[in-house]
Amino acid sequence: MPSPRTATACQPDTGTSTAAYAWPSVDEVLADVPIGDSGPFTATKLPGGLTNRNYRAMSAGGTSVVVRLTSPQSGALTIDREMEFRNASAAAARGVAPAILGRSQPLAATVIEWIDGKTLEPVDLDDSNMICRLAGICRQLHQGAPFSTDFDMFEVQRRYLDLVLTQGYRLPARYLDFADQVDRVKLALAAFAGGPVPCHNDLLAANILDDGERLWLIDFEYSGNNDPFFELGNLWSEATLPLDRLEELVTVYLGRHSALQVARARLFGLMSKYGWTLWASIQNATSEVDFDFWSWGIEKYERAVAEFDGPDFERLLDAAQAPP
Repeated sequence: MPSPRTATACQPDTGTSTAAYAWPSVDEVLADVPIGDSGPFTATKLPGGLTNRNYRAMSAGGTSVVVRLTSPQSGALTIDREMEFRNASAAAARGVAPAILGRSQPLAATVIEWIDGKTLEPVDLDDSNMICRLAGICRQLHQGAPFSTDFDMFEVQRRYLDLVLTQGYRLPARYLDFADQVDRVKLALAAFAGGPVPCHNDLLAANILDDGERLWLIDFEYSGNNDPFFELGNLWSEATLPLDRLEELVTVYLGRHSALQVARARLFGLMSKYGWTLWASIQNATSEVDFDFWSWGIEKYERAVAEFDGPDFERLLDAAQAPP
């Protein structure tokens, strides 16, 4: 069950390397977290996972679970694992996420229900039927009880920027030049702020499972109460979907067309790209994972720059503040 990337009050670890970290074994975790099957278990590492390690553990009796091991480096990304556990448990109770079967705090590990389904890819989201299903599961999550934390991409971006500048991590050219535009986006979005409601805030396609009958959301590292249209704009941005898919997503989510909320979702998508760029810079400097974080972040940043500099920027600011 893979995923990257909260806005919590925890103090960031400014660059703990995981290279020398002694990861616990799956057997150690399952010995500490009883799940009603004593095993033995066979563990298979799952693909992905940029801030953790994930394994499928199967017993001879047919029990299958996911064992999620937490990277100590995730503190640099302001991930609060206690809040993640609480929010994921709440999402499971809401029926949109797999059940949390147990947690080992000493081993920094969580045991999660295995869902036999397909991990989605961005191309899977470029489909009208899938857009309807995504809007439905987002509504289901957003209508639940509040989460234990809040998430604000403007705050996250500032925290990440402070860390990048303090530690001397790489910063893309012109990054600081867009501070005024960011302030204007924040002001425009505040005019008709929605929520806050419980949001996942990191709906990459890889954080969505399809079991053939229903969708499941996984990896609640960045979950928190937020404006629901950040959720939709971030989802659209992460999958690099065409603009008409965002309009379709917002329309299905609301049950009506709203030029105001489409504009707000687009601006949230812009802030998503701009903010997660710094996530990539921090990962590039601190992660042991064999992944080109810098290129991943630059691709997002270049799309953000094109929107900041593009002809639609001023119109979107106006549209996001126009009375509906």
